Amino acid sequence: MNIHEYQAKELLSRFGLSIPLGKLAYTATEAEWAARSLSCGKEGRVAVIKAQVHSGGRGKAGGVKLVKTPDEAYAAAEKMLGMTLVTNQTGPQGKKVNKLLVAEGCDIDKEYYFALVVNRETASIGIMASTEGGMDIEEVAEKHPEKIITADIDPTVGLHDFTIRKLSLALGFGLGTPLAKDFAKTLKGLYQAFLEYDCSMVEINPLVLTKKGTLAILDCKMSFDENALFRHPNIADLRDYEEDDARELEASKYGLSYVSLEGNIGCLVNGAGLAMATMDIIKQTGGQPANFLDVGGGASQETVTQAFRIILRDNAVKGIFVNIFGGIMKCDVIANGIVAAAKELGLKVPLVVRLEGTNVELGKKILSESGLNILSASSMGDGAQKIVNAVK
Repeated sequence: MNIHEYQAKELLSRFGLSIPLGKLAYTATEAEWAARSLSCGKEGRVAVIKAQVHSGGRGKAGGVKLVKTPDEAYAAAEKMLGMTLVTNQTGPQGKKVNKLLVAEGCDIDKEYYFALVVNRETASIGIMASTEGGMDIEEVAEKHPEKIITADIDPTVGLHDFTIRKLSLALGFGLGTPLAKDFAKTLKGLYQAFLEYDCSMVEINPLVLTKKGTLAILDCKMSFDENALFRHPNIADLRDYEEDDARELEASKYGLSYVSLEGNIGCLVNGAGLAMATMDIIKQTGGQPANFLDVGGGASQETVTQAFRIILRDNAVKGIFVNIFGGIMKCDVIANGIVAAAKELGLKVPLVVRLEGTNVELGKKILSESGLNILSASSMGDGAQKIVNAVK
């Protein structure tokens, strides 16, 4: 689960981290008042108007504006609110800006990148840092891979001082200096927040060195392990449903793992690994998957019907590929669900079904006797080829 920047800053501020003051605004007038309350325009002070959407790259897309007066804040907010912000992370459809963060300006001397993530390869909490802050980390990795600094924290033993010293030296903060002590305090606070909130990522970009010689968090993103949200009802309450795909929210109600993509071939598969392989083979065959959808191992006829309903809500879907390997999931249950869904929804797009595993012959019989125009596939590759041809 993701949250907005203003929410992340509020959470992190509880750990003694240096974060510029900011106020949330839903209208241009509120943005103007917020700028005044932050003394924008007095003694050369500035403010920053920041679109609050779940995406990086907002500045490049016009979602971050520096203003010198409250009147400029009003004008910038009026232009930004209601706009559709298109970034490299939102896709071409973009995201509508409904609220803004008005934050204190900062005298920046240098920008850094810093992030804590779950490193599944090492079963640890991974640290990524770079002296090239303010840029997309993917761009840094491509252009300056030598400037990406990494370290791992074993959660069973915690954050060691030698890890802090290693990162401090690599970022140029030295040892024993006030700046090094400030960095140690910042890293310890971020690590504590990561653990306490069951985060999957805490990204600070940029972490800035001010002209006063102190560190400050100018922008941050936080995401959380949804499996741990039952322990954090206060975090769960921060979810902004307007930012989530409506189909993904609907799918979660039925225990379906669904992720919307930009292709035209709907996929209904059981098992995350098989679902990934199905998308890969569709791409390899020349098609474009419209979604990732894992119905799980214990799906019922109703679940399959709901899965079809969710897939067909995407107007871009021109065909559906059902790829089932029956273990706990029985092929006849899937087949009955497919037939029921096709009849109930009046399925009009091509449908290719590949069944293997438990009760496969019974499942195939149900499909063949349904009277529906269903293309049967002998293998995953055969099914991918048939659905790609049918869509074309």
